[in-house]
Amino acid sequence: MSTRIAFLKGHGTENDFVIVPDPDNALELSPAAVAALCDRRAGLGGDGVLHVVRSAAHPEARGMADEAEWFMDYRNGDGSVAEMCGNGVRVFARYLQHAGHVAEGDLTIATRAGVKSVHIAKDGDITVGMGRARLPEGDVTVTVGEHSWPARNVNMGNPHAVAFVADLAHAGDLYTAPPVSPAATYPDGVNVEFVVDRGPRHVAMRVHERGSGETRSCGTGACAVAVAAARRDGTDPAATGTPATYTVDVPGGRLVITERPDGEIEMTGPAVIVAEGEFDAEWLAHAFG
Repeated sequence: MSTRIAFLKGHGTENDFVIVPDPDNALELSPAAVAALCDRRAGLGGDGVLHVVRSAAHPEARGMADEAEWFMDYRNGDGSVAEMCGNGVRVFARYLQHAGHVAEGDLTIATRAGVKSVHIAKDGDITVGMGRARLPEGDVTVTVGEHSWPARNVNMGNPHAVAFVADLAHAGDLYTAPPVSPAATYPDGVNVEFVVDRGPRHVAMRVHERGSGETRSCGTGACAVAVAAARRDGTDPAATGTPATYTVDVPGGRLVITERPDGEIEMTGPAVIVAEGEFDAEWLAHAFG
C-alpha cells in the first residue's frame, strides 16, 4: 500500500519551494529525493525544499528549541544543504501561518545560520531579521565569457560575490556557475549576484544560486547586494549612524532591504502559498532508484 505525503508549493518573489511538513522529523529526505521533488519536469518543481520540523525533533536544531519552536531544514534544488534562504524563511513563516501554527505579528524560526526574527504584517508582507553581514577581506573577480568584474565578498550566513555591471545581460544565461577567483575564497561554492543601478538607493539584480542555477529571486542575495551598494555609495550605516534602505528589484518582484547602524539587516517582501496536495512515497522511492 502506498503512503501519501503532504506537500505545499509556495514562493517569495517567484523563488519557489516545495514545502514538506514533518513536525516529528520522521521523513528521510536524501539529496536524491530532494532533487527528484524539485525536478520541474518529472517532479513537483522548485528552487528548493522547505522541510518543516520542530526544532526539538531535529539534531541540528535542538540547541535552538528554547528560542524557536520550528526549524527550517532547507535544501537546494540539487539536494545539497544550505545554511540559509531569505525568501525561504518568508515562505516558511507564511506556511506556519497558513497551517495555524502562528498568527500575525512576531515569531522566531531556527535555521542553520541561527535563529531568525520574523514579523508577519497585516498587509501580508513579511519582514525577516537577517542578522549581520560579514565582509571578508580579499579581492574577488567574477568572469562571464570574456568579461570580468571585481566583486564584493559578502557573507549573509551563506556566501555571496556581488558584481556591479553595466547591463544585466552581461551575466549571460547563468545556467552554470560563473567562475569566481580565487576559487579558494569559496570552498563550498558561492551565490553570484550581478547588479545594475535603477536610481538612488534602487538597484536590480540577477543571481546564480549555488545548487539551483539562476533563480527568480534570492533573499540573502538581495541583502548582500544592499550591503555592497551601501559600501560603494558611502552610505555604510556603521559610518553614517543612519539606517540605509535599498529597493532591490529581482526578476520575480521587489524586496526592500534596510541595514541599521548596529549592522542588523531586515528584509521585507511578499510570500505566497499557491497549492497543496499529496505525493506518493512509492513514486519518490522509485524516482531516483
